[in-house]
Amino acid sequence: MGHPIITNKFIVTFISVLLFLRTESTEPPFSCDSSNPNTSSFPFCNNSLPISQRVNDLVSRLTVDEKILQLVNGAPEIPRLGISAYEWWSEGLHGVSRHGKGTFFNGTIKAATQFPQIILTASTFDENLWYRIAQAIGKEARAVYNAGQLKGMTLWAPNINIFRDPRWGRGQETPGEDPMVVGKYGVAYVRGLQGDSFEGGKLKDGHLQTSACCKHFIAQDMDTWNNFSRYTFDAHVLKQDLADSYEPPFKNCVEQGKASSVMCAYNLVNGIPNCANFDLLTTTARGKWGLQGYIVSDCDAVAIMYTHQGYAKEPEDAVAATLRAGMDVNCGSHLKKYTKSALEKQKIQESDIDRALHNLFSVRMRLGLFNGDPRKLEYGDISAAEVCSQEHRALALEAARNGIVLLKNSDRLLPLSKMKTTSLAVIGPKANDSEVLLGNYEGYPCKNVTLLQGLQGYVENITYHPGCDFINCTSAAIDEAVDIAKKADYVVLVMGLDQTLEREKLDRTELGLPGMQERLVTAIAEAASKPVILVLMCGGPVDVTFAKDNQNIGGILWVGYPGEGGATALAEIIFGKHNPGGKLPVTWYPKEFNKIPMNDMRMRPVSSYGYPGRTYRFYNGPKIFEFGYGLSYTNYSYSFASVSKHQLHFKNPKGNKVTKHSSVLNIAVSDVGLEVCNNAMITVKVGVKNGGEMAGKHPVLLFLRHSDTVDEVPRKTLIGFKSVNLEAGANTHVTFDVKPCEHFTRANRDGTFVIDEGKYFLLVGDEEYPVTVFV
Repeated sequence: MGHPIITNKFIVTFISVLLFLRTESTEPPFSCDSSNPNTSSFPFCNNSLPISQRVNDLVSRLTVDEKILQLVNGAPEIPRLGISAYEWWSEGLHGVSRHGKGTFFNGTIKAATQFPQIILTASTFDENLWYRIAQAIGKEARAVYNAGQLKGMTLWAPNINIFRDPRWGRGQETPGEDPMVVGKYGVAYVRGLQGDSFEGGKLKDGHLQTSACCKHFIAQDMDTWNNFSRYTFDAHVLKQDLADSYEPPFKNCVEQGKASSVMCAYNLVNGIPNCANFDLLTTTARGKWGLQGYIVSDCDAVAIMYTHQGYAKEPEDAVAATLRAGMDVNCGSHLKKYTKSALEKQKIQESDIDRALHNLFSVRMRLGLFNGDPRKLEYGDISAAEVCSQEHRALALEAARNGIVLLKNSDRLLPLSKMKTTSLAVIGPKANDSEVLLGNYEGYPCKNVTLLQGLQGYVENITYHPGCDFINCTSAAIDEAVDIAKKADYVVLVMGLDQTLEREKLDRTELGLPGMQERLVTAIAEAASKPVILVLMCGGPVDVTFAKDNQNIGGILWVGYPGEGGATALAEIIFGKHNPGGKLPVTWYPKEFNKIPMNDMRMRPVSSYGYPGRTYRFYNGPKIFEFGYGLSYTNYSYSFASVSKHQLHFKNPKGNKVTKHSSVLNIAVSDVGLEVCNNAMITVKVGVKNGGEMAGKHPVLLFLRHSDTVDEVPRKTLIGFKSVNLEAGANTHVTFDVKPCEHFTRANRDGTFVIDEGKYFLLVGDEEYPVTVFV
């Protein structure tokens, strides 16, 4: 075949198409264009009608084939109805992300503010900060959408699985191991992202700035371990653990946060894939918790029920199982391929599809995407100027500053004096790498600054050496690094992990520093003229017992993956411009914990079998650093100024007491009654004093401990946290409202919440206050 003849008419047409595409790329996708007389008269375009009525009208106009194509993340346009295409999959874990299929940084907006990875943000224990970060992400997402570079306003975040096992590669994405903290983070994030107030309840008619998605529902906290994979893993979860460890973050995210989406996870729980679990998706999430929104599968989670798990015997069985369980949209293509044949084989009914579409189009309408050009509506004035704004970048720096945790400070080595520090050696394979600061699910940062560059702003005479060529440090230039260290006034060692060692689809195989990092650090510490400073960059915890016990290592700082403000934050802390106040949101376990099977989902210890349990609430083994641990450059002291009750009486109206083991009697919370629960509230006023010479901000953590140490009962539980900002020598009071029917409870083996009889202790710092419960 010969080449076609190119005419002038062809060239003109071609240029016109290019100009059209260029114009289209700057326009956000929306439906119900008021300038289109063919579609503006449809009832589903009438925003004065209730959304449910509009959705019913829209769905009634679709053909079966059109309906089916809307059941996947890449939903195509429906031109005859003026309905735009929509991409459900976009990410915004800690900033508008380059991952997913909906976001493009190829237009006027080239970057977005990248906040610290969540595990570090969580260490601030500051709900208001969490909320403000999510607000910023939501605004930037809407700005990117308004600029035509975001093809959907549904961000699949936050990740609110608890950080159950320290080896999990995605633990960095989570707010830590405590269900209450994770739940509160989820609520703050959802409210901020969706445009709600900090206290909640301010979303006008359910309208959304951006849609948040609580994931991964449920008990998915292992990607790859030994021969286990998240795609086929059947998590055997006890009712007890499901009730008081795995479910609470999702319950709070939906009930209190009013999340408009939940993502069902790949794995099975007790033999049933999460995305095919009617009890989980419909009975619990929609029924008990009141989810108003859509349920999405993790990507290809529907297909693997047939291809990997063997749960579905035919491809159509996976379609039927998920739609009938309550899932609405498939990230992937399985429903696009097999829903029609599932209908023909009568495995589903058209009403199953309609139910899902009702939830999907409802969310798109709540986002204002069926009201005409969104740039002329609410949120339409959020412009590109919001992206990478000075305010948002300052917020990223604030989060990094307040999240970084001081783990060791022998003889008050830190902070260093900017005036007296004559030279600095910075050693570490990632010290001059800016990408590592971002963690995973990252976007393009507003500005790239490495840790080395941050320190160069404080000391002119700086020498850098990587120490190892790569983070895995299979070989180290120890002699060269030692020579550099010997000549420096002070040495900062930047060690730890990166995304080649912990990430999605990659769990860790050991808990120490990788390769020869430990040998490198020890050699340099031995040779340096003064105690060295060790900076740990990692999401999951590492066993640094060697550094903790080495007198030549004077300071240890954990910086997580601190985002684009991390370099400035670290330098400010090392040189005393900022006082660190972060607290660890996870337990740091010893290397020996690696012997515990990662697939063992039990939270509680089983002493008779030598199983130590998991997380600070139950783990009874040795720790490197405890949950909630973190030092400061000043000294804080605490006291119980007042506690409104020291005895609580709960009487079961049925007259029976239930005991699950010989030593602790208990009563079911459901038997107590609302009035008794409300009257039992305890007001706890804690005195906080800054007895040092430096102002500082830090979280006050209030724990509860039962005097009985049996395996069933948590060793202690965090029941409240609040941030305080105190000048040197100042003091203040922090008030906690303790609700015994919430905070004094645990689940029994049937998954029922109970209050145990006996003596409890309120704990803050080294102080404790007894409260006795009678049932």
